[in-house]
Amino acid sequence: MSTPARAAEEFRRLHERAPVGVWSAPGRVNLIGEHTDYNDGFVLPFALPFRIAVAAAPRADGRLAVTTVGDDGVPQRVEPVPVDALEPGAVTGWAAYPSGVAWVLRDNGVRAGADLVIVGDVPAGAGLSSSHALQCATALALLGLAGIELDAAGAPSRPEIAAWVQRSENEFVGVPTGLLDQTASLCCVSAHVLFLDVRTGAMEQIPLDAPAGGLELLVVDTRARHSHGDSGYRDRRRGCEHAAELLGVPALRDVGQEALDRAELPPELRRLVRHVVTENERVLHTVELLRAGKLPEIGPLLTESHTSLARDYRVSCLELDQAVESALGAGALGARMTGGGFGGSAIALVDAAAVDEVGAAVTAAFARRGFAPPRLFPTVPSAGAGRDR
Repeated sequence: MSTPARAAEEFRRLHERAPVGVWSAPGRVNLIGEHTDYNDGFVLPFALPFRIAVAAAPRADGRLAVTTVGDDGVPQRVEPVPVDALEPGAVTGWAAYPSGVAWVLRDNGVRAGADLVIVGDVPAGAGLSSSHALQCATALALLGLAGIELDAAGAPSRPEIAAWVQRSENEFVGVPTGLLDQTASLCCVSAHVLFLDVRTGAMEQIPLDAPAGGLELLVVDTRARHSHGDSGYRDRRRGCEHAAELLGVPALRDVGQEALDRAELPPELRRLVRHVVTENERVLHTVELLRAGKLPEIGPLLTESHTSLARDYRVSCLELDQAVESALGAGALGARMTGGGFGGSAIALVDAAAVDEVGAAVTAAFARRGFAPPRLFPTVPSAGAGRDR
């Protein structure tokens, strides 16, 4: 049963009526371009086939009632809260994510109550943006209940909704994320990667069909739990902002290699800047290669990205490093951690005939080091968020 169908079924079971509609949004993998989004840089994500679905119906009492149902079928409910009473700090835990979206939409004229039932198959804690998929699906559900359909005339644009979701996470949940994940979940399309200039908002959908070229994109969920709420992410973002101030630029997007070479910066800030400068260059080079149909040639860029994230940005971990090392040792064309780091997932570009061999090598290496068994799956760029029924 599909995730949207499960959401509709669980809604009927819990509320003894059919939902008005079901909306869903995907998790994402960032092919390359890590920690560049909040530095006004370039990113290159694609949507995963895994989704979070929200089945919804209006309530007459102005309250937001949220229930999530896991694979075990056990519902987790939170006490319904008046939409008009939502303020930062009023809701904590996982329920803060959908509640924050309702809070932002209230400020944009959408304030009715709703029953929401949430199901999904995006692996939580894997750095694959399950929280943003939840927020984006919630935004579409609440807008849909208000009669505002995505892409309809006069409706807010997908980038506008992404900015609302970002605000809900920054100000309501209290996590200072950039705009990559929300935009990816809402704006990616099937069989393409999304080339996004975060500063200007310019987007280009670039075809990516790895199987047609005898290749696979292999995701390795290391099972080392990832969380954007950890202080390491905040520290690096603050460090980037401080470096930009010292360099006299609006954001590190404005720093080139020559300016970096001339700059006098503390070593810990120089490392951060070096990663951002070189990562933006890698994204642009990757885009050039993809436009030219040279997918195999992006492999070394992926690996260089991981090295930079591990050595300069220092957001990798033992499990991510092992996943990359083992994949490369078994013949992957390139590999890197993906997402914010400190755990989560890696991605490898692999010859289709070698997928099983690479997967076995990673799994064996994890066993030798006493790590939890990784979850591995080939993936393809998939559709972005929308209404399912």
